[in-house]
Amino acid sequence: MNVNRDVKTAGRTLALFEAFRRARAPMTLTRLAAELGAPISSCHGLVRTLSARGYLYTSERTRTIYPTKRLFEIVETIARHDPILERVGPVLAELRDATGETVLLGRRQADAVLYLDVVEGRHTVRYSARPGDIKPLHSSAIGKALLGRLDAGERAALFARMPLARYTPATIIDIGALEADLATGTSHGWFATRGENVADVMGMAVTADAGGEVLGLAIAAPLARAEANEAAYAHALLAARDAIEARGAGA
Repeated sequence: MNVNRDVKTAGRTLALFEAFRRARAPMTLTRLAAELGAPISSCHGLVRTLSARGYLYTSERTRTIYPTKRLFEIVETIARHDPILERVGPVLAELRDATGETVLLGRRQADAVLYLDVVEGRHTVRYSARPGDIKPLHSSAIGKALLGRLDAGERAALFARMPLARYTPATIIDIGALEADLATGTSHGWFATRGENVADVMGMAVTADAGGEVLGLAIAAPLARAEANEAAYAHALLAARDAIEARGAGA
């Protein structure tokens, strides 16, 4: 088995579906190959394989390619039976309804944060993200909450191998300043970013223990609106954390 080739093929398959998400329309083989940065011959082989499995179809009239609903139905079934989302999904919706803001559920994956679920806020102007988005530990609210769970030695080892990249002018890239910020979050019981990952967006986050999993729960909103409602949002966030942990204890 050629592991490198298999990994490349898996990556190219995912990139194919992401290309259709961006295009929102059928594509010719030539355009699809250009989107993937792949030779037409390789792209043709991938399309042929996916078509044989029922994931793509080709128009006889225009010779354009588009995904079938097969992938959607598989993903929908998987999502319905996600044990974490089954348990905490109602709490996320309640938190969104209580604040009107976008609610994020994430967990640590290697040296980053992986969003497991996103419940969009009800405001016209709101923070938007997608499940599967990967965010930095040091500049995202959930990341800070997860860092706050580590002891000083664990954080020092992490920072030694993880560069503190700057994403906005407000990103904290000094370890001493970040440690002070984490200490403030620990004293408050929740952690915040203020335009540190996305300019003019404030995130507020806590961690929750749910059925043996450490999850990060956050509210994200335009900075001015979040600061004006900071106390109320913090109260709602902590209540949601308690509700998640109560559900986890009963699982």
